[in-house]
Amino acid sequence: MKLKKRLNKQKAAIVRKWFDMVVDTYPMDTSRFLKSQKDPFANPVGSATMEGVEGLFHELLDGMDHERIHSLLDPIIRIRAVQNFSPSEAIGFVFFLKKIVRETLKNDISESQGTNELLSFETNIDKIGLMAFDIYMTCRETLFRIQANEEKNRTFSAFERAGLIKET
Repeated sequence: MKLKKRLNKQKAAIVRKWFDMVVDTYPMDTSRFLKSQKDPFANPVGSATMEGVEGLFHELLDGMDHERIHSLLDPIIRIRAVQNFSPSEAIGFVFFLKKIVRETLKNDISESQGTNELLSFETNIDKIGLMAFDIYMTCRETLFRIQANEEKNRTFSAFERAGLIKET
């Protein structure tokens, strides 16, 4: 069994399942909208997510180009970082692909060579998961920095209006 050939044949179905599992992490109404609205201007979250999972799957099959993976993960993670997701929920979607691939290949996994290929493929998924976590942490640090600066500016303005400090 050639894992990549088999996955390439089932690419559309695998990507669709992955996309569905990712958007199912949102509330039911949001998930339904993300799945049904195809216009990228009306549904930028769904569009970015679909583009990202398609591209990531392609990279897993054909490249593992670090810069390309980063550019595909970044929009998805940025969106999830500003929403009410915990870190594990924000990046956990990467690991959904393992389950999908195992279900797709359940009859072929018993071969020892197939198992080795699958383990290698899953290692690459783990690498993408770690990259997603790095991106998430960078986004959260930026958000916290912005919030701290806003609070500092608000406090300074309040003290200034109260006449407690003067600008020199």
